[in-house]
Amino acid sequence: MATATRTHPVHSRLFLNRLGLWLFIASEVFLFGALLSARYYLQGFYRPAELNQLLGLAISVVLVLSSLTAYRAEIAVAHGDQRRFRRNILATIFLGVVFLAGVVVEWREGFHFFPPSTGYGTIFFTLTGAHAFHVLTGLIALTIVYFLGRRGRFTTGSYWGAEGVVKYWHFVDVAWVLIYPTLYLVR
Repeated sequence: MATATRTHPVHSRLFLNRLGLWLFIASEVFLFGALLSARYYLQGFYRPAELNQLLGLAISVVLVLSSLTAYRAEIAVAHGDQRRFRRNILATIFLGVVFLAGVVVEWREGFHFFPPSTGYGTIFFTLTGAHAFHVLTGLIALTIVYFLGRRGRFTTGSYWGAEGVVKYWHFVDVAWVLIYPTLYLVR
């Protein structure tokens, strides 16, 4: 008869941390899924001609690039390269701020051409607003991770905080990859 072995407490805590993050991300998938489906239910395939396609594409590229720098930061910390980790986290934060600035420009234009009182405006501002809030919380978390990294909190064998925040950042990027075509490309 085989005997059960006890799992080391650190490993089970890491498993629970990862499980908790994935359950949280799953709940966020349902939120964004509902918002994305509401776009089609309420507005069909309508898209205003005044929508700034170039700006939408530019901020999309910026956000996808931020996912690359976040990934590089996670790989760097996993290999103990603290300097490269901090440099890539800072680059991710910078790109996230640039993305948010682009969203603010979008909103200024949107208020003029399709205000929130219109059907498309309601969908546009709700989707981009919910996403921008997630980007903002991701930037706060990345900033905390950066300062913890400066204090030497993360090591090759213990970097869950950085890993978890980077996974959340990837989710935020993937959400935008679905939001972008829904708002900008569907016609």
